[in-house]
Amino acid sequence: MLWEPPAAVRERARLTAFLGWLADHLGRRFEGYEDLWRWSVDDLPGFWGSVWEFSGLGAFGGYERVLSGREMPGARWFEGARLNYAQRALGHPPDHLAVSAWSETRGPVTLTYGELGDQVGAAAAGLRRLGVGKGDRVAAFLPNIPETLVAFLATATLGAVWSSCAPEFGAESVLDRFTQIRPKVLLTVDGYRYGGVDRDRRAVAGRIASGLPDLAATVTVGYLGGRKAELVEGGGRALGWPDLLAAPTPPEPEPVAFDHPLWVLYSSGTTGLPKAIVHGHGGMLIEHLKYLALQADLGPDDRFFWFTTTGWMMWNFLVSGLLTGSTLVLYDGSPVHPGPEALWELAERAGITYFGTSAPYILAQRQSGTDPGRHHDLSRLRGVGSTGAPLPAEGFEWVYEHVGSDLVLGSVSGGTDVCTAFVASCPLLPVYAGECQCRGLGAPVEVYDESGKPVVDQIGELVLTAPMPCMPVGFWGDEDGSRYRESYFSTFPGVWRHGDWARLTPRGTVVITGRSDSTLNRGGVRMGTAEFYRVVEQVEGVVDSLVVDTSGAGAGEGRLVLFLVLAEGRVLDDAQRRRIAGAIRSALSPRHVPDEMVQVPEVPRTLSGKKLEVPVKRLLAGEDASKVVNLGTLANPSSVEALLAAAGKGTP
Repeated sequence: MLWEPPAAVRERARLTAFLGWLADHLGRRFEGYEDLWRWSVDDLPGFWGSVWEFSGLGAFGGYERVLSGREMPGARWFEGARLNYAQRALGHPPDHLAVSAWSETRGPVTLTYGELGDQVGAAAAGLRRLGVGKGDRVAAFLPNIPETLVAFLATATLGAVWSSCAPEFGAESVLDRFTQIRPKVLLTVDGYRYGGVDRDRRAVAGRIASGLPDLAATVTVGYLGGRKAELVEGGGRALGWPDLLAAPTPPEPEPVAFDHPLWVLYSSGTTGLPKAIVHGHGGMLIEHLKYLALQADLGPDDRFFWFTTTGWMMWNFLVSGLLTGSTLVLYDGSPVHPGPEALWELAERAGITYFGTSAPYILAQRQSGTDPGRHHDLSRLRGVGSTGAPLPAEGFEWVYEHVGSDLVLGSVSGGTDVCTAFVASCPLLPVYAGECQCRGLGAPVEVYDESGKPVVDQIGELVLTAPMPCMPVGFWGDEDGSRYRESYFSTFPGVWRHGDWARLTPRGTVVITGRSDSTLNRGGVRMGTAEFYRVVEQVEGVVDSLVVDTSGAGAGEGRLVLFLVLAEGRVLDDAQRRRIAGAIRSALSPRHVPDEMVQVPEVPRTLSGKKLEVPVKRLLAGEDASKVVNLGTLANPSSVEALLAAAGKGTP
């Protein structure tokens, strides 16, 4: 146990206030978090109805019933309700700080809630002049800057549908996504600065605009070039950002149904056309309010940060901090420029109270020997969030030793599919090294064995046994729902299979051990890749790794291949091989000693930092690279060619 909530934290936590509200209004009293969680998943209408009232959503009016039934897919939530995400996001004191934005490309920008609302109203009026109305799509090729937030809220205000890709995406990757939804307006930047280097994106943006035949207009945000940036041509009218905001207009959010589409997110698209996942206004509103207020304990006094791009669901999760009245801290740029502690310097300067990042970032900070708690004033920081990959025990220990001992570390897991974490953090529970604190309230998480039976203290499939409001409205273009059903409900009928390999501990914590489709099965001993990486990346000289079990990929008996990134100047010689094999044999099992070890310059990763396990497995089996991996979705596309060359498999 690395942290236990002190009495002061327990007393002021919003979850404590919620428990008091349940006692006063419903006469419900609970012995502890596990007791509360059990009620929240057994009585879904009672729990979600109480979240609606406690969070002040009653201001939107009433609804016919909370839930139509527990069947999946097909459950309907809060039928009859009329609401708008943007109305809640903007509904805070006008002089309270809403946005503190930082960037490599330009100086800091701040917006109060009043100023944010003014810009949203003007942008909504501009979109309306371009013909955007309820149900139309607005697409953005924009970074994590205030203009993107304004454009999203303006889109939501109209009842239109938002979708975004980060400007580091290639044109084909963006078109794979946006052509599915046929947007009416495209917003883009002219370029950006990353790692001290200017990146002109006008040509890429022009190719994207030309590939979207339904565009009425392309709006260019002058970011790299300033307000007088050259406009991107190729898709309808060409306007600048100031043109869109030309007519000051108060924001007037359009009331919509609970399941009216709010935004479209996309699966990674590393192995084919990305799934276009549609989420509704109400589902995102009530789930994010529940999570951010109760699980993350955010409120108006907080400055909420998550290092993300607009191409990752964590951007959508971050902007929902507005629902709690928090101040969003936005950052666009490299996390390690001009030095490895750049984000911790930002935490000090911006007064961040909740610092969200990814497990790969924490592990890279540990590898580089940084000590931010000693070098920076992080006294306001009371929460650190980690997601994107499982965080091993040594990552937890590094945070408590080198960032701060008096904070809650929330290693959480969920996904783009639900745009939240259902394996969650909690201000009232202790933190154990290597373990996610709890199952989230209203999240009916279980771990199933191969026969579909729930198990404890045993690795199995992470599933959801009942509906959540944040489950997708559907996939765009999937008229009969067949792709949706196949994606989540084909393994265990009526039960959501998420695709994670997990272990539920007897004390209610959860350990995520990797994706279940990349499980290492050696002689009947099954293991998640996260466990494997935890051991391998502790070996002296190992910086990064990727392991692939070729079993079941058309490669006969199957081999276990380990790709290794070694510290500068290191070579994968026999002594290093013996050290790695010895560590695996001792900590894991003799059966998991790799058949082959290969040194590579980089491990292929998606733009959100995930290792490319399954596509590499398919490439090693000889599948056509053009059908297996979309290089435009990768943070380091050249790494695939280098990896295949090192493995003797040629180039993609």
